Amino acid sequence: MKSMSLKYKLMFAVGVIFATGCLAFACVFGYYYIKYQRIVDARLEKPLFENTAKIYAAPQELRPGQDFTPDVIANELRKAGYTIVGQNPVSQLGTYSEGPNSVTIQPGPESYHAPDSATVSFTNGVISQITGGKNQLLAAYQLEPLLITDLSDKNRTKRRLLTYNQIPKVVVQAVTSIEDRRYFKRSGGIDYYAIVAWGWHDMIGDRHMIGGASTLTMQLAKEFFLTPERTFKRKFLQLVITIQLAHRLSKEKIFELYANEVPLGQRGSFSINGFGEAAQAYFGEDASQLTLPQAALLAGLIQSPSWLNPYRHPHRAIRRRNVVLDAMVETGDITKQQAQEAEATPLKLVPGAVNAGEAPYFVDMVRDQLASRLGNNDYNSEGLRIYTSLDPQLQQAATEAVAEGLKKVDAIVERRYKWRARHGYKGPIVYPQVALVALNPHTGQVLALVGGRDYGKSQLDHAVANRPTGSIFKPIVYAAAFNTSLAGVQITNSDGLSGIFTQSTILNDEPTTFTFGNNQTYSPHNFENVFMGPVTARTALQHSLNNATISLAQMVGYDNVAALAREAGIMSVKPTPAMAIGAYGATPLEMAGAYTIFANDGVKIDPWLLASIHSTNGDVMDEYTPVSSPVLDPRVAYLTTALMENVINHGTGEVVREMGFTAPAAGKTGTSHDAWFAGFTSNLICVVWVGNDDYSDINIEGAHAAAPIWADFMKKAVALPQYSDTKPFVPPQGVVEVDLDKNTNLLADAACPDDYTGAFLLGTQPMDSCDHAFGNQRNVFQKIFGLGRNPSGPTVTQSQPKASQPPPAVEQQNTAPAPTAATPAQPEQKKKRGFWSRLFGHHPKDENNPQDQ
Repeated sequence: MKSMSLKYKLMFAVGVIFATGCLAFACVFGYYYIKYQRIVDARLEKPLFENTAKIYAAPQELRPGQDFTPDVIANELRKAGYTIVGQNPVSQLGTYSEGPNSVTIQPGPESYHAPDSATVSFTNGVISQITGGKNQLLAAYQLEPLLITDLSDKNRTKRRLLTYNQIPKVVVQAVTSIEDRRYFKRSGGIDYYAIVAWGWHDMIGDRHMIGGASTLTMQLAKEFFLTPERTFKRKFLQLVITIQLAHRLSKEKIFELYANEVPLGQRGSFSINGFGEAAQAYFGEDASQLTLPQAALLAGLIQSPSWLNPYRHPHRAIRRRNVVLDAMVETGDITKQQAQEAEATPLKLVPGAVNAGEAPYFVDMVRDQLASRLGNNDYNSEGLRIYTSLDPQLQQAATEAVAEGLKKVDAIVERRYKWRARHGYKGPIVYPQVALVALNPHTGQVLALVGGRDYGKSQLDHAVANRPTGSIFKPIVYAAAFNTSLAGVQITNSDGLSGIFTQSTILNDEPTTFTFGNNQTYSPHNFENVFMGPVTARTALQHSLNNATISLAQMVGYDNVAALAREAGIMSVKPTPAMAIGAYGATPLEMAGAYTIFANDGVKIDPWLLASIHSTNGDVMDEYTPVSSPVLDPRVAYLTTALMENVINHGTGEVVREMGFTAPAAGKTGTSHDAWFAGFTSNLICVVWVGNDDYSDINIEGAHAAAPIWADFMKKAVALPQYSDTKPFVPPQGVVEVDLDKNTNLLADAACPDDYTGAFLLGTQPMDSCDHAFGNQRNVFQKIFGLGRNPSGPTVTQSQPKASQPPPAVEQQNTAPAPTAATPAQPEQKKKRGFWSRLFGHHPKDENNPQDQ
């Protein structure tokens, strides 16, 4: 009896302890339940996610004659978020239907467009016609602008919000199969068996048990309300919040919140949250277009986005994806055959660099302009739709060209560093930075912009960094000189010869000390101290000769050159000799805008990024009109362009031709401490800058650092349908083009067929032929058969250059230590022509002839 009494007393004591424990637990649970009920209620009363502004690209314009196929158009519509007719759920942006030779587009209520449908018809891979909804023929039709990105929130988190109905079923199946198989079957949000197991392992100190305990609802509770440390208290609070969430929200709403919040990796300095952002980041797709293997990959990343990063660890990511696929087979969501087909699918990721598709430097500029124009710190929480100038395809081309070009530049830097290290240099290796800006020359639209080599490492935007412009400034000098021609003003060179400036005007390229201002002096030199002596203006720009260009600026007037530069948007210039060779600074974006005066018939167009701002429901809040102003007469613009076209075809920019870029183009290299290349076609301006952040000398010419990037980008650009229709530059009325003899720069005839084409203001072109340059004393027989020689001697016209052999085309670096005189290179001995060559006027082109321009 005594033992029984002791037993009952023990049981009673245990019961009391248990009851006390339960009461204490209930009290503690009740306290925290009430406390966090207020917290959860307050959080759920407001939007759980910031409705950040969305940044859209420019709409792509379709025109008859463009190279397109139905598949390409359909793919662009899918990227924009359109759904094919019959697909559920139906996109509010719009729908489309695709036939073998046509695509019919129907914008939805949330479309950028007016609700006008169109049918695009194709013949042999070309758009044959575009028909409106009322069967009217259209000259053009704009596709839905693509979403570039949304502006990140304060924590540099990016997400693209999805409703539950917008989440593909395959994503829901993939996530629940690997993270919470009983999610839709369970009445609450807690897996009690897993909780007990986790608690046991936690008490015995086995902290290696991870996963298995947290349901999707519990994971959501942790992400929204708790810190990430793994303690018993945090798990307890997670359970309290989970019960409240399960009580207040439907399963579909909880999954929607989870699908928008779950961390899925890092893209540069931004974190990727949610399946909408991850679909774009990893696959370049709208979430609605995710396939089975893509959905499985993203679901697999939930476990450990960094460890399973598919860019760094593709084999790990594939193994985890296949685990998800096997889990989906076990849950009956897919068949074994579907899993095997998906497991055999390669990753097919989009380029992983942060600036590949999202144009982060461009987006940062848009953010700055929005803050400046709206003057509202809360604008990014209003869900605005921001329409911009960006062309995503051209942006991709720019990103790729910069990446490839920098590999070659880095290789040069590394070779030079190793050489210096062998000779005792112990400093760090410095890799240069880069910027690329591409504009539509006729609208000012910033089509592509790269502001640096790696946005994740540095957000400094070099596209708007002020740097000395180097020789890409020189065309401004020549344009100012052509302005004097238009006014009929004669200029006088250092030899006292006066005349109207033309491309054949003789400039002195020789060591010179220039005096300016208050008896200040400036003594520049040419590359490797090589001077060419008297040369034509055409040759001076072709070979980027410093002293010749400064002498021209002196003849024109430094004030006149500086005034033109400021009208073109280069505001830092001062009227000094150094100005003529780009000693003053401008940004790559400003230089791209300055070059519109050449590419746009003399009209300056300010570069712009913002097109319009729309409210969440699509109402237009603001639209922006480009600012333009006439700066040059179209004739002056063309004459300067013709000189720059010669630079690309035969001068310091010839490397772009050597790289296989064949479209009509004009441009100019630049080398100071930095490397530049600025050039344009009939429909695209591009400026490339390469230099060091610490302003140290890059020691690589523009022709070798910037021009190859420009050429690669332009080759990619003209391969796109919207930029493939480049046209030759056409002289305006009042400009004549004549064939000139390369030896005399006078009109070429049958007696001197080694010629080139030159452009002149009407009335300023040479009137004498090369055959009469010095008074032809040959008889009729000699003239017919090309025998005998013209007498030599000085000419009375300003167009006659001194016979000298220029060096090969090379960029003249814009530095100015004391010059050393150099003897001009002597002309090579020219091969004599045979009888039949002289008879029929055939003379093979001598590629080493400096006058072969």
